[in-house]
Amino acid sequence: MLVQDRSSSAPKSPKGPKSKLRNTLQNRFSEAKALDFSTWFSDNLYKIITVLLLIATVAALFFLRNVGDTAALLCFETQAKNLEKIQFPNVNWNSISPITDKSPYVNFRTERWIVVSVSNYPTDSLRNLVKIRGWQVLAIGNSKTPSDWSLKGAIFLSLEQQAQLDFRVVDFLPYDSYVRKTVGYLFAIQHGAKKIFDADDRGDVIDGDLGKHFDVELVGEDARQEVILQYSHDNPNRSVINPYVHFGQRSVWPRGLPLENVGEIAHEEFYTEVFGGKQFIQQGISNGLPDVDSVFYFTRKSSLEAFDIRFDEHTPKVALPQGMMVPVNSFNTIYHSSAFWGLMLPVSVSTMASDVLRGYWGQRLLWEIGGYVVVYPPTVHRYDRIEGYPFSEEKDLHVNVGRLIKFLVSWRSNKHRLFEKVLELSFAMAEEGFWSDKDLKFTAAWLQDLLAVGYQQPRLMSLELDRPRASIGHGDRKEFVPQKLPSVHLGVEETGTVNYEIANLIRWRKNFGNVVLIMFCNGPVERTALEWRLLYGRIFKTVIIFSGAKNPDLAVEQGQWEQLYKHLPKIFDRYTSAEGFLFLQDDTILNYWNLLQADRSKLWIANKVSKSWTTVSTNGNSDWFSKQADMVKKVVSMMQAHFQVNYKESITDSQSIAIYSSEVFYIPRRFVADFVELVNLVGGLEIHQKVAIPMFFVSMDSPQNFDPVLSSMIYKQKPPTNNSSTLYSAQATAVHPWNVSSEQDFIKLIRIMAEGDPLLMELV
Repeated sequence: MLVQDRSSSAPKSPKGPKSKLRNTLQNRFSEAKALDFSTWFSDNLYKIITVLLLIATVAALFFLRNVGDTAALLCFETQAKNLEKIQFPNVNWNSISPITDKSPYVNFRTERWIVVSVSNYPTDSLRNLVKIRGWQVLAIGNSKTPSDWSLKGAIFLSLEQQAQLDFRVVDFLPYDSYVRKTVGYLFAIQHGAKKIFDADDRGDVIDGDLGKHFDVELVGEDARQEVILQYSHDNPNRSVINPYVHFGQRSVWPRGLPLENVGEIAHEEFYTEVFGGKQFIQQGISNGLPDVDSVFYFTRKSSLEAFDIRFDEHTPKVALPQGMMVPVNSFNTIYHSSAFWGLMLPVSVSTMASDVLRGYWGQRLLWEIGGYVVVYPPTVHRYDRIEGYPFSEEKDLHVNVGRLIKFLVSWRSNKHRLFEKVLELSFAMAEEGFWSDKDLKFTAAWLQDLLAVGYQQPRLMSLELDRPRASIGHGDRKEFVPQKLPSVHLGVEETGTVNYEIANLIRWRKNFGNVVLIMFCNGPVERTALEWRLLYGRIFKTVIIFSGAKNPDLAVEQGQWEQLYKHLPKIFDRYTSAEGFLFLQDDTILNYWNLLQADRSKLWIANKVSKSWTTVSTNGNSDWFSKQADMVKKVVSMMQAHFQVNYKESITDSQSIAIYSSEVFYIPRRFVADFVELVNLVGGLEIHQKVAIPMFFVSMDSPQNFDPVLSSMIYKQKPPTNNSSTLYSAQATAVHPWNVSSEQDFIKLIRIMAEGDPLLMELV
C-alpha cells in the first residue's frame, strides 16, 4: 500500500532537497500492478521453484535416511562431503622425535610377533597361539575387554597402557574396536619386529607351526628359494580375482570381492611364474569358516549347522602381479617388515570394511617397492560360532569396493619417497570419498609414529604398470588345474534327495572322511583285517592296521602293543592332510554315529571312564610301576615349560602315575606336532603304552579341555561269555571288551551294530 500510495500522488516536480528524495524513491519502484493470482505466480515463479526444490531435497534425504543405507544415500553423502575442502597434512619428515619406550618391556626384543585383538577372556585358539614356538603373542584390549584379562606367555596392553605409549594414532582410535590393533603393530615394531602375523582369537594354526605354511623367512639359509606360481597378467582388464577358485572352492568368495565378480568361477587358463623373496604380504586361506561376507553367510546356509568348508591344502601358493588385486584380511596374514607401513587399519569406515580397504590400499602401494601379495593354501582353521554377520557393517564394501579397485589401479604418483606416496594416496582416497579426512590425518599420525619407533621406510622401485608388458609365450605358460572340491554349502540339504540310511552315511563320511583310523589287532589278522577295513573304511579316510606280526598281503604293519605309540609319528607324516587320527584296539567297538557331536579339534580320551583310566601310587606297588614312574619323571624333566606345567597341574602327586588302557583315543591335527615332540623325548626309554599315552595327553592339554565324547563308553574289565548282547548298546560311543576272531564273530557284530547303522546289513 505504501508503494501504491506514493505512486498515485504523482505531484509535479517540486524543487529542493525533499523533492529530489521523493523523485529518487519514485524512480526506484515500478508502476503498481494488479495483484491477481496469475500475475503474482508468473512474477514469482523462480522463487516458488527454488523453494519446492529445497523441500524436495530435504524430503528425499529424510526418506533415504529412514529407508536404510542405500547406494543412493551413500553417493549423496559422498558428494556432500566432497564439497568440504580437505586439507593436505603438513608433515616435516626430518623433525620427528623418537618416542621413548615407557612400558615394562623396554628391554624386550624379538623378531616374530602375533598381534590379536581381545574383547573376551582368552579362547582355546588364543592359548594355542601362545604355544607356537618362536612367536610372541601381543593381545590388544579395548573397552569390552575384561579388566582382569591375562594369559601366561602373552603380552597384554589395556586401554590405559596403550594411552601411556605416547603414540599419535591413539587419539584417532575408537575405544571398542579391533582396529586398536594399530597400537599393537607399533608396539611390536618398537620392540624389534621383523615379521607380524595378523591374527584373531577364533582360529587355530594348522599343525601349530606358521613356518610350515607361510614363508616366514625371505632371505638367508632358512628361506625357501623357489619360483612361485603367479596369475597371468595377459588380461589387462582383469583387476581383481577370487583366490578360492584356485584352492578348490569355486562357489565360495572372500569378503571384499566385488559382488559383480562373484560369478567368475572358471579356473585360471594358465599361470606365469615369479621369483620368491618379495612376498611382503602373505594371505592365508582359512578352513572351517573362511573369510566370507554376510551375503554368502546368509544365503548359503540351509540350517543352523556351522560352516566347515575345506580347501585343497596341496594346491601351490599363488602370487598376484602388478595390476591385479585380491582381498586381504586382518586375521590370517603375515606382514614382513618391508610392508609394515601397510598395517594401518582405517578408522572412519565400518569394522567389516577396515581391513579389506587396508588390504587394497596396501597392495597398490606395495607395487611401488616391487613387492607383491601371495595367497597360501589353508594355514588356519576358524570355527563358525553361528552368529549374525552385520550386513550394515559391510556397506562400504558392497557399494564402493569395485570403484576403489579401479581407482587404485589407475592411480599414479610422482613423489620420490614411499611415505610421501602413502600420504598422497590417502589424501586422494579421502577426496574420492573412500574414507574421510579423519583417515587422512590418521595416516599422517601413523607414518610419524612409524618413524618415531625407528622404522625405516623402504626404497621405491620402478612401477611395471607404466612399462610395456612382456608378451607371454607358449613356453612361459604354466598349467595347473585346481581340484573342484565338493560344495556342501550351496543352500541345499544334501540328504534331502536320498533315503534316510544313505543320508546318515553321507553325514558320517562328511565328518570323518578326513580322519585316519589306526587299529591294533590282538587277534588273528588273516581272519579279521579285511573285515575291519570293510566296517570302518566306509566312514574314515583310511584304516591302518598294526599287529604283532607283519602281513604284507593284507597291508598289516608290524608293531608291538607295549610301545605302539612310537610308530604313530610315521603315520602322521604319511597323512599330512588328515584332520586327525583316531586310535582303536580291536577289542573295542566304535559306534561312529555317536561321535558327530565331538569337537574334532580337541583331544579325545576316556579319562572319565571308570577302570579305564586310573592313577596309581608307586608306593607299595611292584617294581614295574616304580621303574615306569622313574622313566616318566625323566621325560617330564626334559619337557618344555608348557608341557611340564600341564603335566604337573594334572598329576599333582610326584609318587603317582596315570594308567590308561589305551583302547581308544583321538589326536587332532593341531596336537600332532606336540605328540611327536613328546615321543621324541621318550627316545629309547621303554615306557609302556598304558603309561605313555596318559602322560602325553595331560602334557599336551589340560584334561578339562578334552572333549568328553568318550565318557559314555561302556567299559568292562572282563568280557561276558560269548560276546553277550547285554553288554552292547547302540547309544554308547564305544563298547569294551568285544572279541572278534573269526568271520562268524564279525557277522554277529555287524548285525548287532545295524541298530545304529541299518546299512550295515548290506554287508552280510
